[in-house]
Amino acid sequence: MDKKMLTPAEVTDYVEEVGYKKANNPVMQTLFLGIAAGMFIAMGAYGASMASHSITNVGVQKVVAGVVFPVGLLFVLLCGAELFTGNALLSIAVAQKRITLGQMFKNLTLVFIGNFIGSIIIASLVFYSGFLSTGTLGGYAIKVAATKASLHFGPALASGILCNIIVCFCVWGTYTAKDVTGKVLMGFIPIFVFVISGYEHVVANMYYFTIGLFAKTNPAFIEASHVTPEKLEHLTVTGIFNNIIPVTIGNIIGGAVFVGLLYWFIYKYIPSKNVVQTKTKDKMSA
Repeated sequence: MDKKMLTPAEVTDYVEEVGYKKANNPVMQTLFLGIAAGMFIAMGAYGASMASHSITNVGVQKVVAGVVFPVGLLFVLLCGAELFTGNALLSIAVAQKRITLGQMFKNLTLVFIGNFIGSIIIASLVFYSGFLSTGTLGGYAIKVAATKASLHFGPALASGILCNIIVCFCVWGTYTAKDVTGKVLMGFIPIFVFVISGYEHVVANMYYFTIGLFAKTNPAFIEASHVTPEKLEHLTVTGIFNNIIPVTIGNIIGGAVFVGLLYWFIYKYIPSKNVVQTKTKDKMSA
């Protein structure tokens, strides 16, 4: 009877193979799949903001945003794209010596650039379509971006680690499912929790910062944001990278170490050591 899902050990093998293939994809293919993923995540972020921006109850606001945002990752997983945070799982292929660390970071760099381009495309379309004038969405865009830009290095790093632990386990979970329904459910629920928790996701932040900078050019949006001048000063290119850098590092650590290397250690390293020990004992017994 055909199994309805893969075991964790089988998924580890699958992720290793996926990592090998991703690292060896043509440069332009990787870049444009990165652009697609950036667009997908940005569309999810925009939809979540539109749905929740006028809700004053923080808990309800986050729940509504959490219901909408996962569409971005579901597009990535089901339509096919290259997402920086998920590609941190290439660490398994590195640990198995299927690819080099240099190949992994080449892939991550290309995908990072692609994701940023995709985010900028959607943010530009949203801004020039006039959607920020809906309700107080323009002010909300500034508030979100300014708040993120005001984060200190340590909290941004820790939040980035937490984010990609849940995102990569989400991706891992979708690999276990063999049908679309299972993949959708596994792709939705963890991301729903991630959004409610308020973790820092570097690709989502690419959109939030870009749309925030666009909104900042409109005095009416600035007034609607109710952001203090001191906080607004953080919403600059420098302020953005003060967030992007620690969040990127945190996302890599969360996905590559806490998920990728952890499961490599459990399902690859430990079994291989046991095999060596067993063979050694058999030789000594003989």
